[in-house]
Amino acid sequence: MSQSIQRAAEILELVSMRPRTQSEVAEHLGVHRSTALRMLQTLTEAGLTRRHADGHYGVGYRLAGLASMAAEQFDLRNISRPHLAALGRECLHTVHLAVLDGSSIVYADKIEQPGMVRLYSQVGQPVVLHTAGVAKAILAFQPDVVVDRMLTDHAFTRHTETTLTSRAAYDAELEQVRSRGWSVDDAEYEDYVNCVAMPIRDARGNVLAAVSVTALKARADLAALEKLLPRLHEVVGDVSRAIGWRP
Repeated sequence: MSQSIQRAAEILELVSMRPRTQSEVAEHLGVHRSTALRMLQTLTEAGLTRRHADGHYGVGYRLAGLASMAAEQFDLRNISRPHLAALGRECLHTVHLAVLDGSSIVYADKIEQPGMVRLYSQVGQPVVLHTAGVAKAILAFQPDVVVDRMLTDHAFTRHTETTLTSRAAYDAELEQVRSRGWSVDDAEYEDYVNCVAMPIRDARGNVLAAVSVTALKARADLAALEKLLPRLHEVVGDVSRAIGWRP
């Protein structure tokens, strides 16, 4: 990438967070203020940035319009499917994509392997919040108000011996997920199925979805699934970057 294009891209990312002064842009790029001004003027003439009355530069109306039109091309399921399918072929387990949808979390995609036992999960079906690994991977990184809204009236029904049956136990589990970056379903809904999961982040760094690798315990227990975490981390990172996330 040419230096000019790289700098233009950095300016657009910078002012999309909040309006910036010419000096702030220059400092961020490590260039003279006059160089920053020339680039800002060029971007403003193209409608990609605009100069506010107080001298700060923000996102231009043309850029906002382009982003709106481009958003139609960024369907998370379509973007993530090649990555999920590749992961499934490599590990030979079921791979799920789940998304935050209002006050629920639903399965958005499911990659199954030929000849394997079909799991109960279905695309479009809500996940069981207190057992599913994908739910923990998503809720661990939501604001408290969102978690409270989703769990206040939730029934922590016991399904197996390892099911978390109280809000206190679940909150402790979410804290552990936040600290290590991944979650598990330790046979908490069905005593013969377990999984590991990791979150997907959007352009603002918000967690909006999660990917899990799910297996029958007879084929792979949690210790075996945890060996797949480095590869799962690559997958969620690739999908997150494809929808605009930058570490």
